Amino acid sequence: MNLIGLAMRAGKLITGEALTLKDIRKNKVKIVFVANDASENTKKKIKDKSSYYEVPCFELFSEAEITQMIGRPRKVFGIVDDGFAKKTKELIEG
Repeated sequence: MNLIGLAMRAGKLITGEALTLKDIRKNKVKIVFVANDASENTKKKIKDKSSYYEVPCFELFSEAEITQMIGRPRKVFGIVDDGFAKKTKELIEG
């Protein structure tokens, strides 16, 4: 997804499990992605926190796909910009 790479270059992504969880708690993250090949523990932590704070969470990409999109080896990232989050969600949901 080119939009995610653009958001990364624009500084509108939080990457990594710890930072994403921290910013979900601060209500900064608008949408979260977790790699479908991440550990069950990682997926559960991200999904539980996202659910509690009512942040949409998607498990659409592998770690390799996320790495390719954002240019860093990560399993979790969140979009912190309303515009990028809205457009990404629209593209996912059709």
